[in-house]
Amino acid sequence: MTATVLERTEQKTETVRRTAPRTREDVLTLVGAGVGSLATTWLVYTKLLPLHGTIGFVVLGCAVFVAYYAGMTALTRPWPVVADRIVTALVVAAPTLVGLALASTIISTAIKGAPALFHGNFFTDDMAGVRPGDEFSMGGALHAMAGTLIEVAIAVSIAMPLGVITAIYMSEVGGRLARLVRVVIEAMTALPSIVAGLFIYAVLIVNLHFPSSGFAAALALAVMGLPIMARASDVVLRVVPGGLREASYALGAGKLQTVWHVVLPTARPGLATALILGIARMVGETSPLILTSGASTFMNADPFHNPMNSLPLFIYSAVGSGDPRFAQRGFAAATVLLTLVLALFLLARLVVRTKKAP
Repeated sequence: MTATVLERTEQKTETVRRTAPRTREDVLTLVGAGVGSLATTWLVYTKLLPLHGTIGFVVLGCAVFVAYYAGMTALTRPWPVVADRIVTALVVAAPTLVGLALASTIISTAIKGAPALFHGNFFTDDMAGVRPGDEFSMGGALHAMAGTLIEVAIAVSIAMPLGVITAIYMSEVGGRLARLVRVVIEAMTALPSIVAGLFIYAVLIVNLHFPSSGFAAALALAVMGLPIMARASDVVLRVVPGGLREASYALGAGKLQTVWHVVLPTARPGLATALILGIARMVGETSPLILTSGASTFMNADPFHNPMNSLPLFIYSAVGSGDPRFAQRGFAAATVLLTLVLALFLLARLVVRTKKAP
């Protein structure tokens, strides 16, 4: 008797029940709403109203599609099903529009920068002695790429230790001062980048007479990345189960030993994610670099002397120059920067991905 009950339970567990199967009528309704919305949007947008532009066409088309889809569904379905279809269409349309916008930005930038990207010297030469209107076979953005790597590396070496220490203080020590520090960190996450650049410019360059250089730019980037890393690290450390800390204390370990040998190793994947997110925030900043690093056309690997160029600054000066060829070099550098940022976010997703149970 017991075995029979267990077999029936297993059969019920393995059987997948679909509460709302999609019938042929539903598919035809979806297709009809799509075709009808496309035709109506084309008629209204291009013939009846004095409108133009791809973005407006897509937005209006989505709104008309939702209206048609809801109306056609209401002909044969009750209101709860209609509401479900409307919400489903909106939930699917929102990320689709965002994805299309992101994809169009990346693709258009890559297309505009393709003439320069297809030349290998773009990755191996600098712009020393090269005029903006010269052929793409001359010059490149090596000095900007190297400058970005050097500045970000210095900024990370400053911001990451300070961010982790701040997160440890907020999550492990606590107290009134820790709450105040948390409020300041959360406020700094919304700090405009130009303010960080002005702070370093006023303190380091104006008052201390330090020259415009890669180190000054790295300090400005560290100011931008510190609150991101500290906030993300704090969230990760607070997720560590308290039972691990209690077990460590029960074995006679002190607070410092518990943090160093138990908390930090447990939170290592999350701390790696905090590092990557901070780097992604720093690598694309432009306004702090305009005030602190200066601009150059030559390769400079010394962050303490002479101006040091970077990818955001190179893009800003190239696209705003007005020269078509130089602007294409800027779009090529923007493609490299976009690829770098997307790779960092992809790496962050891979780091935090948990393994599925067997």
